[in-house]
Amino acid sequence: MSLADTTLRDASASVPALRVVSLKRRAVLRCPNAKVCAVDWAPDSRHVLSASQDGHLIVWNASTGHKVQAISLRMCWVMSCAYSPSGQLIASGGLDNVCSIYDLRRRESIVKVPVAKELVGHSAYISACRFLDDRQLVTGSGDMTCALWDVPGERMVRQFQGHTGDVTSVALSPQNPHLFVSGSCDARANVWDTRTTTPVQSFADHARDVNSVDFHPDGAAFATGSDDATCRLFDLRANRELATYAHGTISTGVTSVAFSKSGRILLSAYEDNHAQLWDTLRIERVGVIHGHDARISSVRVSPAGNSIATGGWDAKVLVWGI
Repeated sequence: MSLADTTLRDASASVPALRVVSLKRRAVLRCPNAKVCAVDWAPDSRHVLSASQDGHLIVWNASTGHKVQAISLRMCWVMSCAYSPSGQLIASGGLDNVCSIYDLRRRESIVKVPVAKELVGHSAYISACRFLDDRQLVTGSGDMTCALWDVPGERMVRQFQGHTGDVTSVALSPQNPHLFVSGSCDARANVWDTRTTTPVQSFADHARDVNSVDFHPDGAAFATGSDDATCRLFDLRANRELATYAHGTISTGVTSVAFSKSGRILLSAYEDNHAQLWDTLRIERVGVIHGHDARISSVRVSPAGNSIATGGWDAKVLVWGI
């Protein structure tokens, strides 16, 4: 994918084309009258976490659609949520500028889990949060910075400066425990090493805000989704863009991107209520997801790779089977 003497499309011309991918809807998880702004999968691939703007985090059984746990937040304007690798901790952040940590082992009832830790230090909203492990977490903020946190100590370990616009999204490298990427309203994607405070790489190929980022499973590349209605693939080794995923019929912004477990397919959600599936090698559209009645805010692939969750402003989380 990092060949310098040809394009990715030409290099992949002999790769067999994928058949049209048709996903089957397995469950509809309803959050009455509340926009779903973020979703995440539990490590067991059996539970889905949703964050909705009625001020609730909900853990769902992805197969039955039943609520397993509800968590009432102290403010309704939540923007992000994440599971820890153990599945025991949950994080959320939003317009209160605080990343709140909940320990599911301390649940008091099916509708109550007390706040275990609060990570305070950002000067604007928290748009994204991702656990490196149960002791460390990375956040992205509207204050134009990212931060690395010591969760047990409730302490900001390091703040990362280099964006000139709000940080909208962060994604962790699946191969390098020190590497993460961030997207921003400055139309850039920055790559960071948690041991240094400035970007180790920066990509400015988009024309508008970068709303979402996700690492390729091999850790050598990452994808972005932007308000310019395109997704792009960047190679860290070649330090350049490899592909642009766009279609003449798509004119709305990309809200979320996620790779399939193999990395062959890139899923991208849009403001127009649909999600697209792209063959990352042949740079072709291979499927469309219909089912939401409003903007899709978040798309996530389960760790097992056999299910997809989409959350939307229509107050629904849809679970799809591959």
